[in-house]
Order: sequence, then structure tokens, then C-alpha cells
Amino acid sequence: MSPSTRHLDLPFFDAAHRELAQGLAPWAAAQQVDERDDRAACRDWVRRLGQAGWLRYCVPAAHGGALAQLDSRALVILRETLAYHSPLADFAFAMQGLGSGAITLAGTPAQQAAYLPAVARGEKIAAFALSEPQAGSDVAALSTRAQPEGEGFRLDGSKTWISNGGLADFYCVFAKTEPEAGARGITAFVVDAATPGLDSSEHIAVMAPHPLATLRFEACRVPAGARLGALNGGFKLAMQTLDIFRASVAGAALGMARRALDEAVAHAQQRPMFGQRLADFQLTQAKLGEMAALVDAAALLTYRAAWLRDLGPAGAEGWKDRSAAAAMAKMAATENAQRVIDMALQMHGGLGVKVGTPVEHLYRDIRSLRIYEGATEVQQLIIGKSLLQE
Repeated sequence: MSPSTRHLDLPFFDAAHRELAQGLAPWAAAQQVDERDDRAACRDWVRRLGQAGWLRYCVPAAHGGALAQLDSRALVILRETLAYHSPLADFAFAMQGLGSGAITLAGTPAQQAAYLPAVARGEKIAAFALSEPQAGSDVAALSTRAQPEGEGFRLDGSKTWISNGGLADFYCVFAKTEPEAGARGITAFVVDAATPGLDSSEHIAVMAPHPLATLRFEACRVPAGARLGALNGGFKLAMQTLDIFRASVAGAALGMARRALDEAVAHAQQRPMFGQRLADFQLTQAKLGEMAALVDAAALLTYRAAWLRDLGPAGAEGWKDRSAAAAMAKMAATENAQRVIDMALQMHGGLGVKVGTPVEHLYRDIRSLRIYEGATEVQQLIIGKSLLQE
């Protein structure tokens, strides 16, 4: 099963994006990865994505990337297509971009040279370490400390829900350098996985298996050159990194929703019922129509957000517009995908809850997208505040 590419004719995309999609779709459909062990599968996906050149879209051309700079529309196409075929493939791709995004934005030339080319080749696995047990949406509440010590820093504390935790070769870690300053007292650091004092052995099992772990820092010493960006500039850097990839989260949800809709259409067309096909019932047709409208509504918001990030107006007003558009896209795409997948599962009847079927897999995979990289409620706040500021 392959997704339609008619949406690529929309004016949000150019010839380079269409060429990207035309090459990626058959490649993704041809991959056969054993995903029973999520950690082994994630390593395999990173290797495959790197060898095929798709990870080059996670970094700028100056460091081995495919394009001059990170392109939001390309990221959306990649994540939408990968998620259609394998949500774990999408996860592997996305974490390479998110995990190295802060280095792309604020890394020194030495940091960028040490990490970004290896990320693009799939030779180093990246991770973004922001969330803590008591600091998820409220980033300013994080408590991991980074104190000056000798010619570097000492990190103490813990991070949790870290994607690629225990699998990554390096982590972009955000810690308090001025505890009393709230969001203005956070600094970012690049911490190699083998650094003494870092323990990533506590893995977290979730309903849709993905490599997650809790990180513990105990007298974890890093050199001064590990600092990423400006001292106490970590909060802004974290938000900038998340903002780049927020529209791509919507792209991933969109890919899952498209797959669910295609599975529902195929099932309805071949399922006999009361002397007809399931597709012949008006109630089925109405449900499919609702699902299609939800998918297209999410798609338009997603593509608009990506287009604004790539080509929208510059300056503070442009940033506000892009941020609100990305929040709308992330909220609508993930919420709509949840509804579409639920309806697809219902249409499959008992088969929908059989472990191993595509819609059952999608049902478990979609749920976390409404939480990570900014829960739906956070997106609502961003949108509401933007309206009030106008």
C-alpha cells in the first residue's frame, strides 16, 4: 500500500519537494525491518536512512546535508511518508533532526563538525534531553544543575522520557546554571553517552514500543567546550529547536492518518456484509467522508505551517505567525489523526483490535503524538495568547 501524492501539486511545494517524495515513497515501501525489538529496529532504521541519504535532510549542506538549511516542507514530506509506512522509521528519522537541531542552531564550528556530518550519515544517534520527572510542559521548572567546576561544568540531576535514551551516542542536555532565574537560567550542553557520571540504563516501556529512557547525571563532568550556545540561553534554544520540528510532528500524524484512511477504504471495499460490501452502506460512506475531510484539514494546516517557516515573513511578527501556525498544525493534525484512526479501527470490527494489524498498530502509535513536543493543551495556549496579542 502506498500513499497518494496528489497533495504535492499544491502550491506549498516546489519541484525539489516533489522529487524528494517521488524517490522516498518507493524506498520506504520496499524496506523490511524486524521491529519486534524497538532498540535494534531503531538502530537498523538509522543505518538504512543514513545509507540512503535521507538523514541528510536533518542537517544543513555545510555539514553534509542535502539542502542549504533545514527545510520544514522537506521534513514534513519525509515524516509524513515514513510514518505512513512505519511510525518507528519516522521516529528514527525525527530524533536525528531534533537531537542535533540545537547544534545546528547554536553549535560552535568544532561542535558542528564533530556531530552533524555523523548524524547525516547515520553513524551517530542523537537525542534531545529536556524533560524531567517534574518538568515536562513547564520547562522553567527543570532542576538538573550545571555548576562551573575547574575548566568545565558538573551536571547533577535526571531527565526522563528521553527518546533514544540508552541508544544515543550523544545528548543535547538542558540544565540550570542559575537556579533562581527560572527560564532565564538554563544552559544547553552536548554530553557524549560515554561520559562518566551519566547513567542511561533505566529504559521506559510504553504502549507503542519506542526507545525511551531516564537519564541520571551524578557528578557528570563535561569540558567548557561542551556548552552549547550562550550561557543561560538554553530556554530560547530549546524553544527554537522544538519550533522547527513542530510542523513535522503534524506531518507524522498526517502520515498515520492517511494510512488509516487507506486501510479503511481497502477494508470497506472487500468486506462482505448482508449480501453487499461494507462500502455499499451509506453509513460507511459518510464515515469515510468525515475521515477524508479531517485528513485534508490537517494537511492544509500542516503544509501552511511548513511553508510559513520556510518562506514566511521575517522578524518578530513573522516568528509569532509561524509559531501560532505550527501550534495549530500540531494540534489539529494529532487530534484529527486520533479520530481518523479510531474510526478506521471501528470500521474493521474485531480485526481492528487484533495485535499486529496496521490499524491496531496505528491506534497505539498515534496516542503519544498528542503529548510529546508540546501537548495539545500547550498548543491551545500558544494559539490563544497569539490571538490576544493581536
